[in-house]
Amino acid sequence: MSKTQYDVDICILGAGSAGLSIASGAAQLGRSVVLFEVAKMGGDCLNYGCVPSKALIAAGKHAHAFSTGEVFGVKVEKPVVNFETVKAHIQGVIDHIAPHDSQERFEELGCTVIRERASFKDENTVESDTTEVKAKRFVVAVGSRAAAPPIPGLADTPYLTNESIFSVEKQPKKLLIIGAGPIGLEIGQAFKRLGSDVEIVDIAKPLQQAEPDHAQVLVDALAKEGVVFHTPAKTKLIRKTKTGVAIDFEDGSSLTGSHLLVAAGRTPNLDGLALENAGIEYDRRGIDVSVSLRSSNKRVYAAGDVAKGMGGLTHAAGYHAGQLIRNFYFSPPFMGDMLGKANTTRMPAAVYSVPELASIGMTEAKAKEAGHDVRCVSWHFEENDRSIAEHSGNGGVKIVATKKGKILGASVVGESAGEIIHMISVAMTNKVKISGLAQIISPYPTRSEAVKRAASSWYTDALFSERTRKIAGFLTKFQ
Repeated sequence: MSKTQYDVDICILGAGSAGLSIASGAAQLGRSVVLFEVAKMGGDCLNYGCVPSKALIAAGKHAHAFSTGEVFGVKVEKPVVNFETVKAHIQGVIDHIAPHDSQERFEELGCTVIRERASFKDENTVESDTTEVKAKRFVVAVGSRAAAPPIPGLADTPYLTNESIFSVEKQPKKLLIIGAGPIGLEIGQAFKRLGSDVEIVDIAKPLQQAEPDHAQVLVDALAKEGVVFHTPAKTKLIRKTKTGVAIDFEDGSSLTGSHLLVAAGRTPNLDGLALENAGIEYDRRGIDVSVSLRSSNKRVYAAGDVAKGMGGLTHAAGYHAGQLIRNFYFSPPFMGDMLGKANTTRMPAAVYSVPELASIGMTEAKAKEAGHDVRCVSWHFEENDRSIAEHSGNGGVKIVATKKGKILGASVVGESAGEIIHMISVAMTNKVKISGLAQIISPYPTRSEAVKRAASSWYTDALFSERTRKIAGFLTKFQ
């Protein structure tokens, strides 16, 4: 049986955040598009990641609120959690968003959507069971999946990942988590708030890439709620037990639990793509790409989690999509990699626990390692009037800059940190220095005012120095 043949402007492998955005943009510009997806439309973010995790976190927040009202004069009660309803809430959120990512919507936009696994036949052709596609450009945007660390016994022990934790049949009585990164902390806190016992294990300290003092604020907050950390710890063996699972440590101690969640990083979905047939260079970390996301095959680009060293975040995938659309359809072809660079130095990230932890750019340590002459300013939420009024003064803002005021990065830990980091993102995008942040007008009282206060503190010593006092005194004589 002969295969259906297509010759199109762009062929996209993967209908996740990056692939859908590229397909939508290209189709609306009148380009011919073939989109392959073997699994669910919307990819990991909609079905197993960002969306269900935030829905779970919201349920956890409502449960936790029952135990935090005493300071406001509200009686403390123990919440009654219906886990089936929690799961229905999560699925309902997915179902509400799904039509935006559906096959029907993209076919209405003019895309040809093929729900089959695709691979490269040669450097100019992609094929599936029923279809063969030649294209002017190809984009590999197949995403990533949970990585399984090489721990003895793990392969022989039933465990959950982000793809199965949200639909687990029964609420875990005691959830053991391998991985003290964003996923482990977010899900761990949410299940603890819903009534599960939670213990988190990692070979390293939690959130190694974050500002250490801000990471500690988050870890201390989770520990206060009853999440138990075993970090750093060396795991010797994971094994199945009659009642669930056990983790044996090299020091001779053990943990037992009803369920095990593995949240120890991600690995790109490169299996079965036959990239070598198209001369595409890659390794286990992803596809090698240039600053414009082009692979070693000039027709083929990578976006999202499969683009090596380019992010691993949903909004990074969306950013890649925008840059590729710009490169493909709005940049002179002779410019090559000179336009539309996928600059990841100002990519924000957030952990949506309580408190939230958000960051952008370099930490203080990374900036110093890079050779910058660094100066940092900060402001604590315990000095912020809105936070005081709401008894949520934990955390604060830290801005990392050069001695001349160029912003290199920032970190925010506290309530709404993921929203507050937008201010620093706008500043870095538009090359606004510390002086610009110090001049903004913030509505009072808001938590984001802490950014202005941190920036303003840059000038405190100079403004109130003895020299300045003398100048002010001298000028007063002429008023």
